[in-house]
Amino acid sequence: MRPSFHPSLINGPFDDPGVYVDFLFERRALLFDLGEPGPLTPRKLLRVSHIFVSHTHVDHFIGFDNLVRLCLGRDKRIHLFGPTGFTDRVGHRLAGYTWNLVQDYPTDFTVVATELYPDGTALTAEFHCLRQFAREADRRETFSGGIILDEETFRIRVAFLQHRIPSLAFALEEKRHVSVRKNRLEERGWRVGPWLAELKRAILSETADDVPFRVWWRERGAVHEEFHPIGVLKEEIVTIVPGQKIAYVTDAVFTAENADRIVELARGADYLFIEAVFLHVEEERAFDRCHLTARQAGELARAAGVARVQPFHFSPRYQYVEEEVRREVSQAFAGSGTPE
Repeated sequence: MRPSFHPSLINGPFDDPGVYVDFLFERRALLFDLGEPGPLTPRKLLRVSHIFVSHTHVDHFIGFDNLVRLCLGRDKRIHLFGPTGFTDRVGHRLAGYTWNLVQDYPTDFTVVATELYPDGTALTAEFHCLRQFAREADRRETFSGGIILDEETFRIRVAFLQHRIPSLAFALEEKRHVSVRKNRLEERGWRVGPWLAELKRAILSETADDVPFRVWWRERGAVHEEFHPIGVLKEEIVTIVPGQKIAYVTDAVFTAENADRIVELARGADYLFIEAVFLHVEEERAFDRCHLTARQAGELARAAGVARVQPFHFSPRYQYVEEEVRREVSQAFAGSGTPE
């Protein structure tokens, strides 16, 4: 079954952290953290609709300027989420430039920034290019269950961690995955077309099984159509399974509270992207710097029951022993222990 989301690290393990999630069936992507964009091409960056920023240390947010420069003059709207104080920081970054000519642009590139609070409230502000990115449209919002974005096919959940400052971890959860059984299409003599996307939307929105659904396609200039109950189509031509889950965790001190929140957020994930900044022999240094060790990353992944763990954000001190960091994560994830 082809997955809907394709996640990948933006940079190498010693470079700025971040994960790019490409949507298989849409010209769209999500970003987790916004450090130096590295090998991401303009085409890939322009697919991004939402960005989820753990915190605004420079290695997690320096790419904001590159993104703004790329989007100027385009009909683009980008929504960013971050921790307490995030809307002010976005506004300050935009205010650092002179915008006296943007009123002549044909499009209104817009930045929407939302800062999240542990009590389930949020503050959102907008910044419009055609109005010189002046802050406007402030509004207070609420979210429940940690869900900060809820769309038709997926949701984004947040966890609040400590890094001596608030640091956010995120999980992308596909609600359900609907896969078309093409062999059954061929048996029925039906052709692929836009109706399949419409059927998936109807199923995901839980349309009643007895509702008639139009099966149609164009062939040789003619429109072919039939009507069948959605329940019959679900039974005959699709497979419905639990959706993908991708978790992203970085810049968090190892405490019992942080560990519980990470495990809960990542539980059952197909992918857990998690920092492994220090080897465990430097556990005290890791605690002082408010980061995880490689062993802690592996143990958290194991406790969460994830399918795959992808460590990143290694300290530059391990440039020549990268495999040792990876081995420590892998051994802890497998439960085989790591050297003292």
